[in-house]
Amino acid sequence: MVEIEPLKRLDATARIPGSKSYTQRAMVIAALAEGESLLRDVLLADDTRILSAALGDLGADIRTEGTEMLIRGNGGRLVRPSREIHLENNGTAMRLLAGVASLGEGPVVLTGTPRLQKRPLKPLLDALAVLGAEASTEGGLGYPPVTIRGGSLQGGEVVLRDIESSQYVSSLLIVSPFATGETTIVLKGRIPSLPYIALTVEAMKTFGCEVVMDETGRYVVKGGQSYRGREYRIEGDVSSASYFFLAAALLKGRVRVENINPRTGQGDIALLTLIERLGCRVLRGENHVEVVGGNLPEGEMIFDLSDMPDMVPTLAVLCAIRSGRSVIGNVAHLRFKESDRLAALVSELKKTGIAAEETADGMAITGGSPHGATITTYNDHRIAMSFAVLGLAVPGIKIAGEECVGKSFPGFWRALEGLY
Repeated sequence: MVEIEPLKRLDATARIPGSKSYTQRAMVIAALAEGESLLRDVLLADDTRILSAALGDLGADIRTEGTEMLIRGNGGRLVRPSREIHLENNGTAMRLLAGVASLGEGPVVLTGTPRLQKRPLKPLLDALAVLGAEASTEGGLGYPPVTIRGGSLQGGEVVLRDIESSQYVSSLLIVSPFATGETTIVLKGRIPSLPYIALTVEAMKTFGCEVVMDETGRYVVKGGQSYRGREYRIEGDVSSASYFFLAAALLKGRVRVENINPRTGQGDIALLTLIERLGCRVLRGENHVEVVGGNLPEGEMIFDLSDMPDMVPTLAVLCAIRSGRSVIGNVAHLRFKESDRLAALVSELKKTGIAAEETADGMAITGGSPHGATITTYNDHRIAMSFAVLGLAVPGIKIAGEECVGKSFPGFWRALEGLY
């Protein structure tokens, strides 16, 4: 357990590690490429360690030195693993590798922690079946563990409607170049985190495969393509940067966050526009962002975070000190994250004396003056980091299970100390 020491004044600089979203996509694509790839400035964290081991089990040769990763790809020709592949609580790896496993003759068994086994996969598995793979789960319910037998993706048209994760789309896109025919992916209804599909398309193109998005919004990928190994630099992680933006807003201080591209395709960068609405001044540099906190507006405010759901804990903590009611919506899928993130946030905000409740697709918070409390993290890195930053402004905040930040930002506690 760690107790956060409040800060009276904030004027500091923080440097952010590589993006988890970019690192994991680049690792998977490089592992499927012909030849060698050198990934620079990768994120070294629990999730990337888990993914690296899994890709090794499928035949990729991965060597890490510092923040560089040398990957010798298998050209989509997978090795049959000698054991189940255990992905712990890495939901991104589960979804992306479900697609990758369809390229092998199998069987490949993907499993994980009890929490990961509660995260749905059925829409992705149904789509893979349309393309020619065979995937089965216990009782046919569509939850891990999942057994995948592939070997011959034919392509075809799949329709995804009102899905829980945009990573279903990313998984299908990444393996579509290996199909014998053309693959068309049609999206209908509510699709969360849309900007992260664009990250996948960008990475695919960088490694040599074409994706066309037609005038109706369909993704079309020709079969018979191959990825080519290359050098690739990972930009900084906006999700990790958000906690330092939050610190400036809470304390009405100044934080300069380095290694952040303000023109990034990472969807969470839209948080900057949101905190400008909340009284902050944002200065966007070439590879840094500076946030200066200001007076938070009062009254009811409504926030649609469908494109940046990982920012809900960050925003919820900021709303806890804002006078007025805040409604955060279009994030029902947060119930399937590392924790039931909506229930967890409501519970922990209530511990600090803040009125909060779940809604059908999000949560509502009536801000005020939170007090100290011992925060349960539910092994959720984003709960831990958001409430730790609250402790900079509110005396008596203690974080239990603080080691969970290793999932995405192992250096978080050291970076937080750098603000003092």
